[in-house]
Amino acid sequence: MAREMRLVLTDDLDGSEASETVRFSIDQGTYELELSSENAEKLRETFAPYVERARRVADSGGSGRRGGSRSSGSASKRNTTKIRKWAQANGYQLGDRGRIPAEIVEAYEASGTK
Repeated sequence: MAREMRLVLTDDLDGSEASETVRFSIDQGTYELELSSENAEKLRETFAPYVERARRVADSGGSGRRGGSRSSGSASKRNTTKIRKWAQANGYQLGDRGRIPAEIVEAYEASGTK
């Protein structure tokens, strides 16, 4: 007998089907909401004027997980060799070793190259 399990997200604001989980921080709290695309866009539009004027800070590693390394899950999944080659091919000044600046990683991810 086959079994199929589905995870269905419900929008925390209006009870409709959610399409994503949105995470944000304010003051000393970090929060998550399941939201439909429409409600997620509204939230982003509301925050946009503040985000435009804010300073971006490095993740403090306080994601609520205990133990393990301090690196983020996405960092361990990234292929730094691919990012480095992409950056060099696209005119970024980047050495063959060392940390890849966040701006380059963000540009790589925004390019859709995987």
